[in-house]
Amino acid sequence: MSKLCKVIGIRFSGVGKTYYFDPKNFNVATGDNVIVETARGMEYGTAVTDIKEVAENEIVQPLKPIQRMATENDKKKLADNKIAEKDALKVCDEKVKKHNLPMKLLNAEYTFDRGKIIFYFTASNRVDFRELVKDLASIFKTRIELRQVGVRDEAKLIGGYGSCGRSLCCSTFLGEFETISIKMAKNQNISPNPTKINGVCGRLMCCLKYEDESYTVLRATFPKEGSFIETPMGRGKVTKNSFFTKHVTVILGDGGFGKFSLDEIEFVPAGYHEIVVSPEEEKLDEDISTD
Repeated sequence: MSKLCKVIGIRFSGVGKTYYFDPKNFNVATGDNVIVETARGMEYGTAVTDIKEVAENEIVQPLKPIQRMATENDKKKLADNKIAEKDALKVCDEKVKKHNLPMKLLNAEYTFDRGKIIFYFTASNRVDFRELVKDLASIFKTRIELRQVGVRDEAKLIGGYGSCGRSLCCSTFLGEFETISIKMAKNQNISPNPTKINGVCGRLMCCLKYEDESYTVLRATFPKEGSFIETPMGRGKVTKNSFFTKHVTVILGDGGFGKFSLDEIEFVPAGYHEIVVSPEEEKLDEDISTD
């Protein structure tokens, strides 16, 4: 059995990734602000969990400790950094235009101790920004990092509204992006039309994952589309499952269609192919399945 370690989850931005740190002897609780050492230097973070125990194999070693609780002066310094970041973004944008670089600046971020400033950007190809870095380093007198991000990260940084009318999930509460596949849309009977399943970033919507597991469990209680079942009107082939209403649409042996509740049907063993469906009926079957 893996050894348990006391940890506390810290975030460095409102909807950023959660990182684990060693709470040491500090009495830290959710919502408290702390100063921690990271690979980027000293950072100001917020506890998003209480102190808890997790298996040692679930954390990245070595686990760095909290340095101290944040003070009012630290809070003021963070606010000053935010103002400086806006100014730095303007300066960088001017330099990008001066060097005529094919890149779109998104954001600037100082580490808490101002030991480094990171500029986030998108670009369709690799960008040679060596001269840009030299210019920026001479102006800001600190380490400069230019970080190219993808379109999903761009949406997270900029924000916006989804087709549902609500603020983007990635910019409001999603800490990390998860893998989304077209299979999830098919599993939920959602049309594969890009206008229906793609988000503002142009990639598959993150929300396709939210109910995917529930649909997978629900599908297990329904007959598979294309299989045969017994209905009050005789044996038929399943053309569509309606998960919310718990009904099954079938094409019957005489070419007609019927809609039945799960309580009205019986499953037929796999491999049964008694009903012969004409090409015209198969086409109609497809049209109904994609409604």
